[in-house]
Amino acid sequence: MTTDSRTYLDPEVIEKISGLELKARLIVEGFISGLHKSPFRGSSVEFAEHREYVPGDDMRFLDWKVFGKTDRLYIKRYEEETNLDAHVVVDASASMAYDSRDHKGPSKFEYSCWGAAAIAHLITSQQDTCGLVLFDEKIRTVMPAASNKAHLMNRLRELESADPRGGTGVARGLGAAGEAVRRRGLVVMFSDLMDDSAEILKGIKQVRNRGHEVLLFHVLAHDEVTFPFDRLTKFEGMESADELTADPVSLRTAYLDEVKQFRRRLRRVCLANRIDLVEMDTADSLGVVLSAYLAKRAAVRRR
Repeated sequence: MTTDSRTYLDPEVIEKISGLELKARLIVEGFISGLHKSPFRGSSVEFAEHREYVPGDDMRFLDWKVFGKTDRLYIKRYEEETNLDAHVVVDASASMAYDSRDHKGPSKFEYSCWGAAAIAHLITSQQDTCGLVLFDEKIRTVMPAASNKAHLMNRLRELESADPRGGTGVARGLGAAGEAVRRRGLVVMFSDLMDDSAEILKGIKQVRNRGHEVLLFHVLAHDEVTFPFDRLTKFEGMESADELTADPVSLRTAYLDEVKQFRRRLRRVCLANRIDLVEMDTADSLGVVLSAYLAKRAAVRRR
């Protein structure tokens, strides 16, 4: 009897698996690898080479002139398609340490690391290059993009050894990634985006002005999305010394409305700047969220 790999996509199950590389591989093999094999590839005006057509390739890129001469189907490949330069950016600020009120779920940082590892695994498995940026209010680490397994393992070890602390500097994290990408490429960020909205917009514009594509995974803990507290509770700031003891029932409506408005503003900013935004809840199956987005992305590119 074979084990259904999708069982490994449950956050509680993933958390029990040792080794970030294994977690990344199981997530990818469980759902993502069955998608269009190159969901991150783009197309550029700079033609690079031909390769033989295989079922599932986009028919728009068939070279009919070559077919007329050889009676064989070939796909035009482009420079951007053959050499995607990507950087995964992970928020390691103190607010990312939050997990849940019962401490049974993964923290936002753990969930983000799993997602970042899966994306890096997927990109490098396509023979494209992937780097890593870790940040809090400052830049902690910038690891250059590379495509081989040894470099991937170095990046995963960096994620495994990191611990969330300090304030949040989204603009710095995005800016560092934008500078690290050597040519037009992809910047993928995992963050709760607990930062000033003007700073977030500043970082987004820095990357977009360099011609890079931006993908934001907005990671929130399930408690932050649902606010399930029902008795007198002391709320402590994770990036400050502030604390507040309050009846959460009286705060719930106003709090949930503020979260709704924040997400709405974020969607508008991303739409205006042609940025893909994926909202993530740490209680959701990571593989399902990633595969749904990548399937949508692949379908858009095929059209």
